[in-house]
Amino acid sequence: MIYGRVGICRVEGVTTMEMEGIPKDRLYYVLTPDGKTDGTIYTPVDNMKQVLRPVMTKKEAEELISSIPEIEELNIENEKLREEKYKECIKSCDGTEMFRIIKTIYTRKRNRMKHGKRVTAVDERYMKLAEDNLYAELSMLLDVPREKMVSYISEKIGSR
Repeated sequence: MIYGRVGICRVEGVTTMEMEGIPKDRLYYVLTPDGKTDGTIYTPVDNMKQVLRPVMTKKEAEELISSIPEIEELNIENEKLREEKYKECIKSCDGTEMFRIIKTIYTRKRNRMKHGKRVTAVDERYMKLAEDNLYAELSMLLDVPREKMVSYISEKIGSR
């Protein structure tokens, strides 16, 4: 499963919690993050605050990559709202939204560097988040090492 900003997690089971103040009949997923951190995450089965979705299929991953040229960049007219828009996309855990961030920041970075400006810390942080979460999932599905994902994607969309 994909769990919020944590990313890929293995569902180890479903349980109840024996803690004061928590209903005894409330069910929780027991999640183990894949590779990033040690530990276990307990999240309510009925949690509406965090996105919990199945990992996409290999076919969905391939279709997502082939759709990159058609994915539109984010249209952010108010710079003060830029980080909020990035947060919304990250929180969605949606591959298309992650690629929207990546494309937007890539273009911004290129334009800023052309004008002798540095990349903003906000852009760097959200580019890393989007790439880490999305590329980890794609890497696992397509059996491509994470560090080769950018060149793999470039090759796939460049051949079209």
